[in-house]
Amino acid sequence: MPRTARVAYGPVAHSPWPSPPSSPWGAAVPTCGPTSPTRHLESSPMPPCNRILPSRRGHLLTADAPFIANADTSRAIDAGEAAKLIDALRAKNGVGPDVSAIIMQADGTVVADHAADVAREPASTMKTLTSLAAASVLDMGDTLPTQTFLLQAEQGTDTVVIKGNGDMLLGAGDSDPDHVNGRAGLLTLAKNTAHALKQRGVTKVNLQYDDSLFGADRTPTGIEANNPDSLYYTPVSSMAIDGGRQWNGANPRNPDVFESYPALSQNTAADVTAIFRNLLGAQGITIVNAEPTQTTVSADRTPIAEVESAPLAMVMAFMLRHSDNTLAEEFGRLLALSTKQENSPAGATAAVRNELRTLGIDLTGLQMADCSGLTPGSRLTANTLAQVQARNLDVGGAVAAAEGLSIPGLVGTAANRLASTQAAGLTRVKTGSLQEVSSMTGNVSREQGGVAAFAVIVNNPEDFEATRTAINEFVAGLAAL
Repeated sequence: MPRTARVAYGPVAHSPWPSPPSSPWGAAVPTCGPTSPTRHLESSPMPPCNRILPSRRGHLLTADAPFIANADTSRAIDAGEAAKLIDALRAKNGVGPDVSAIIMQADGTVVADHAADVAREPASTMKTLTSLAAASVLDMGDTLPTQTFLLQAEQGTDTVVIKGNGDMLLGAGDSDPDHVNGRAGLLTLAKNTAHALKQRGVTKVNLQYDDSLFGADRTPTGIEANNPDSLYYTPVSSMAIDGGRQWNGANPRNPDVFESYPALSQNTAADVTAIFRNLLGAQGITIVNAEPTQTTVSADRTPIAEVESAPLAMVMAFMLRHSDNTLAEEFGRLLALSTKQENSPAGATAAVRNELRTLGIDLTGLQMADCSGLTPGSRLTANTLAQVQARNLDVGGAVAAAEGLSIPGLVGTAANRLASTQAAGLTRVKTGSLQEVSSMTGNVSREQGGVAAFAVIVNNPEDFEATRTAINEFVAGLAAL
């Protein structure tokens, strides 16, 4: 379970990357990444290092430059111009008839819409619901510790147990304070564990692991239909190295910045334990048993060593930027545990729905097959998505749900979705892509002042790439309203 961080932690400090564009909630953007996006169901291409874009006012725009002053959330949107923007989207060749779109004021007032109350498949925009719900309840300054315990035997060999508490972004090396992915390192844990054992005169142990956090039910029913070759989901786990990504020597230079989808291990806790075994052995501790087995450590025991993840806010930003399905499911599960729901995929979706209902979000038509949007069968309305984004424009305890949104042209899954440099830095979005879905939701800092929330969902597009382009142009046009 989450551990409260031991450092002072303010809302804007949640960002895992340098804070760039000013907005009502302070977005965060990493500054560079690979140069050639690879499209799968949904990829997260990052801009090349030192990327600069011409701004709408002729100044150079970089990832760490302030774009706008604090937005005036009361400035009205021209309803006629908003309606024209939606009409233009619908008229684009290739979009097809199954389209919903909505534009809202910051206070949730609908300015213009089309079929906004029709429930459609949302793809990864579902993650915005999970993020808002989780960030509204969990302490986003908490961390997820990975711990070791010593179980002393009256006779025979003592046992070391490595226990996970949900950190699925462990690193195999030393703890890395400069990144989210790998913030807690297994080598550091092995060193500290070996030191604690030697202090007690222990140099020979059995090794077991505790992966009990999420019980036995870890995979939403039917998710395999959109998870070919285990590229997009691995079951939620108490611990994993780099989310289970199997790079096979092709690891990115920056563990927080990548665009490809290597196959995901489906046995992440066992992988962690196997690597930890080798690392502990290299520190002079003899591991007696050949195959580590699972066990459960009682809650009253004190660890002999531990390493801590990045704060949950940073993990959420990583999840949103990379559209990480497993981490989205994990946030649902952490929410379920926190609110005493069933420890299962169904419990996670119930927890998200309950919190959104408490927040006053209209859930008409909502069907959640999972917390990530990957599993077939989810449905929601553009109205629900836009209401979530309107909440994101309200500075408050759930700021982490907004900080991780992608910025078209700069970062995340929308890095290659900027249709006009006039809109550079003014939109924060979450994209969604499946075989028959193209969607986007987010909020906009308008050129002339004021803000807007929006959502677009297209199902069964006649031309997928043409639809993506039409959505990009629609979103860029919002900045001019």
